[in-house]
Amino acid sequence: MAAAAVRLCALAMLAVLQLQGARSATFTIANNCRYTVWPGLLSSAGSAPLPTTGFALAPGESRAVAAPSGWSGRLWGRTLCAQNGSRFACATGDCGSGDVQCAGGGAAPPATLAEFTLDGSGGLDFFDVSLVDGYNLPMLVTPVASATGSVASTGGKCAATGCAAELNGACPADLRVDAAAEGVVACRSACDAFGDAQYCCSGAYGSAAVCRPSAYSEFFKSACPRAYSYAYDDATSTFTCAAGSTDYAVTFCPAAPTSSVKSTGQNPQAAGLPLMNNTTMVYFGGTNAQPSSAASLAADSLVSVAVAAVALSALL
Repeated sequence: MAAAAVRLCALAMLAVLQLQGARSATFTIANNCRYTVWPGLLSSAGSAPLPTTGFALAPGESRAVAAPSGWSGRLWGRTLCAQNGSRFACATGDCGSGDVQCAGGGAAPPATLAEFTLDGSGGLDFFDVSLVDGYNLPMLVTPVASATGSVASTGGKCAATGCAAELNGACPADLRVDAAAEGVVACRSACDAFGDAQYCCSGAYGSAAVCRPSAYSEFFKSACPRAYSYAYDDATSTFTCAAGSTDYAVTFCPAAPTSSVKSTGQNPQAAGLPLMNNTTMVYFGGTNAQPSSAASLAADSLVSVAVAAVALSALL
């Protein structure tokens, strides 16, 4: 009788722990583009799988995906996808599965990536938007209050991050990815384009002390100062929020929607990242000061990309 009671108690405790750990955050993935985007989702090794690994989002649609406690992985957007017989494939961000579900496949570069580690060190969620593997479309990650609490300062950086600029039109010629009639549909990283150790931060360049920003990575950083531009760009590109009380909105084309994936041949237009409410979020940026208005941020983004493109042309 006593043994049975102990066993029931243990099962009850296990059920409580499972319920507590069943949900760490919800990703609400929204498509603000004027074209369909197919999100891809990949769990890191050792992380529990998500309910879905890929789906279609028509313009204006959104979908919520719950992630379990301790989940680590990445999200991205696939573009120009089509079913060819029995095989599904995308011009950018393809995960190689041959299906809408990525089923453990990662994004083929170039692709804009949102990376997460939930419930990590110090009870924090860690997240970033990375252009280290190149860029295919604008993306914004915004912390939002979960149903159980409010977004709170962590003494670090709990703020929106991403790349709101449309960079395909300004992409350097030797990094461009063309898709026939669609024009430039993605912008490669220098590592992907050239395979050089100094761009890949590998070999003799495999440390933060030796691997430094290049003219190519500075092009991305100038346009999107909160996004990772090369492997050791941690200081201004990693963000943290309190685990368990924060959900995340992941938005494709967060600025003015574009009607096509292809480039316009003009400098990118960016409405930029939203202003932060310092009562709920804090942002400790790099060298860029927080602008006083969305309009000034849009202007700064446009000018910074134009300047970066001119500087890159002069260096190459």
